[in-house]
Amino acid sequence: MRLQVLVSAVNQEVATLAERMHLESDALIINQTDHFGYEEYTHNGRRVQCFSFREKGVGLSRNNALLRAEGDIVLFSDEDIQYDKGYEARILDAFAAHPEADFLLFNVRVGESRATYYTKAYHRVHIWNAGRYPTYSFAVRREKLHAAHVTFSLLFGGGAKYSNGEDSLFLKDCLRYGLSVYAVPVEIGAEQERESTWFRGYTDKFFIDRGVLYHFLYGRLAYLMAVRFIMAHANVMCVEIPKKNALALMRKGIRSVRGL
Repeated sequence: MRLQVLVSAVNQEVATLAERMHLESDALIINQTDHFGYEEYTHNGRRVQCFSFREKGVGLSRNNALLRAEGDIVLFSDEDIQYDKGYEARILDAFAAHPEADFLLFNVRVGESRATYYTKAYHRVHIWNAGRYPTYSFAVRREKLHAAHVTFSLLFGGGAKYSNGEDSLFLKDCLRYGLSVYAVPVEIGAEQERESTWFRGYTDKFFIDRGVLYHFLYGRLAYLMAVRFIMAHANVMCVEIPKKNALALMRKGIRSVRGL
């Protein structure tokens, strides 16, 4: 099997990005910048393709990469991920050991404030426990993904109308279309801390956008899941905006897109 890393980047010097990310495998970089262009080079004996586009949006960026992907296994990534030595072998070995899996979720080390998951034992992922995994943990059998006709939402994520959530929607769609998704206790790299491209605090927009996301994730259960979300995270998220107001903002977001 051949692994190909699909990198979503913004205004990067692509000629040095493979080195900065410690890439050891084939890679395809989509750089969101102010011009169109293409360049290709070899890094550690592997092919690195770099496409520059003027269009913005992380979902569009990842879809552009998927359209051009050629690897048997594709690993989604961002410009701020640095990979551990031997990550390629760990990923391919995991897929070889688990032929039942179409989609594997790997551990990537992050700062404590951003940690939403850490897999300690191999387990299957279902819709009710799929919302905590970031895109840079996703590795998928490319042909299985294309056969399911799944792509990333253009409404959510950095550069889109609504803030984060494109990763959860993508994983939900993969599950809905029958892909077998598992999480494995295998570390492949670390996220380098940087300023978020979308997070500007727990503002009105944060809660409204979260409500919109919950509509698409949970449908009729969106409001109940919003209540659960506020109760679980109130100590951190509701310091400036009271719980009652935050929930009202999420309800506003849910209602704003009903019927779509």
